[in-house]
Amino acid sequence: MAWTPARTIAECDRILSAPNSFAEMHQRVIDGRVQRVYTHLWPTFRAFWLECAQRHAQHEYLVFKGERWTYGDAHKEVLQIAGLLSKAYGVKKGDRVGIVSRNYPEFIFAFWAVQLLGAVAVGPNAWLPADVVKHCLCNTDCKVILLDDERAQSLEPLVDQIKKDAGCVELLVFRGGDRQPKGMKRLVDALTEYKQDERSVLQTDPGILPEDNATVMFTSGTTGLPKGVLSTQRAGLSNIINVLAGSVKDALRNGLIDAVSRNIDPPEPRGVSLVGIPFFHVTGLHSIMLVVTCLGGKLVLMKKWNPEEGARLILQEKVTTVGGVPSLVSDVVTMAENGGPLAGYPLLGTSVGGAASPRALIERARRSFGQVSIGSGYGMTETNSVAVGVVGQEYLARPSACGLASPINDLLIVDAESLKVCKPGQLGEVWIRGVNVMRGYWKDEAATAKAITKDGYMRTGDLGVMDSEGFLYIRDRLKDIIIRGGENIDSSTVENALHADEGVLEAAAVAVPDERLGELPAAVVAVKEGHRQRVTEEGLIKLARSRLPRFAVPVLIVIQTHPLERNASLKPLKTELRKVARAEWEKRGRKAKVIEEAKM
Repeated sequence: MAWTPARTIAECDRILSAPNSFAEMHQRVIDGRVQRVYTHLWPTFRAFWLECAQRHAQHEYLVFKGERWTYGDAHKEVLQIAGLLSKAYGVKKGDRVGIVSRNYPEFIFAFWAVQLLGAVAVGPNAWLPADVVKHCLCNTDCKVILLDDERAQSLEPLVDQIKKDAGCVELLVFRGGDRQPKGMKRLVDALTEYKQDERSVLQTDPGILPEDNATVMFTSGTTGLPKGVLSTQRAGLSNIINVLAGSVKDALRNGLIDAVSRNIDPPEPRGVSLVGIPFFHVTGLHSIMLVVTCLGGKLVLMKKWNPEEGARLILQEKVTTVGGVPSLVSDVVTMAENGGPLAGYPLLGTSVGGAASPRALIERARRSFGQVSIGSGYGMTETNSVAVGVVGQEYLARPSACGLASPINDLLIVDAESLKVCKPGQLGEVWIRGVNVMRGYWKDEAATAKAITKDGYMRTGDLGVMDSEGFLYIRDRLKDIIIRGGENIDSSTVENALHADEGVLEAAAVAVPDERLGELPAAVVAVKEGHRQRVTEEGLIKLARSRLPRFAVPVLIVIQTHPLERNASLKPLKTELRKVARAEWEKRGRKAKVIEEAKM
């Protein structure tokens, strides 16, 4: 049955941004540009955490294996670490503090401790090689580094150089048992040695302002060393409102509410979120951790993602929402299919990001979880996560859309060569402007100037189209478009065709070389367990023939039994997947098993 909205998009926007709404906005000049800002946004991360810690003190905040913390418990840990950093190591406003870790509770404690001091939290990708992590920490001049034992062991041979190059006074290790790596100190020992009144951190006002620096996250580094993405207090906190605005707009569109309050009240019962995305990624830190904290919810942490363990925790902790890349969400849905452990489970919400969501996945989620609210967001490290989003019925009506621009964001689709603004429906590069856009790349003015235009638009490098209503559709990366004899093939179209097979877990379309046509479409596909005997290259090519123009049918499909490689932004690592496809292409003598149907 077709969906009939109760209000137009314009009517919803007016209600959402009306006076005394939590998403009310006004204009402000920031760094020489007029920007829309949220009127009632918390001024700093310090103010945000202190409010949440007090407001939700008695409610459960973190669960990790057998360990549990309320907001009040967590706040005590945060104050102890903040006091240690301040008094023992001299950390003050503006200093950089590295946090390199899996999703342990200590990551969150350290993050809030750094923010209480007005220092800058530096979060490298913990999965990167030791020398690359060292570069991230030294390039940002981290005064103190907090890290888990795995990272401590990998960085141990480099510790003297890190201290010298970064000007680092101490590396504090957690989750390492009794072991103390050379040149480092156990966090628990440092806290035992240093005793102070917890109130001292609260009594010292560091004088933080909304435009002060707050975080340095990192790009994926697929074409070189990762670049540090420097963002302000206001930029990071704005993402909370961007995310919540999507759900409220869905309620307005469906006529479920008629007005929007200034207060952001926790739902009852309170939400429980299973976290399968690393906190060193903006989706994990900004769109999950910050939003759940705002709403007084519970974060269920996992050392690493495992579908069976995820299902067990969902049942044990009564999880209400799960978010992540499409493969993670697909794993959860699989656990609810065919009488699996999550069959009939009343999941309330799921969201996907980091890659395009196959239509088939959305349909499977609806079949498995009934009236589950499904949402999708689009953004990047440089926009502090969400700049475009869509939730609920709006998403189901346009499952291939990324959504509408967040209230504080402006979108343009620009022709990459002429730099002319494209008309609705025309393909071009996506440009984003808003107060949530990064301040710049750390110590890299040239890269900043190349990425951000003089009037503040971030050139995303993504190709997309915008329809007449303002909905954004991402088609490809600017550098990943496949050009076959003059025909442009966007990889998402090929990938969606392959996802029509229920056995496909993930698919990435890439180009392989051809002397006559320049490039030909190929794909690397990860197949679900239980379908690996059935799914074949020939079968997928036959499926693609039935759904794609002849010129877009892959001439080669490499099938993997393990998930696709991903970058730090959790997007398929096409530089590596392209190598996989091209190596197989050369091995076959640049000849396809099935080529006739794919010719022009």
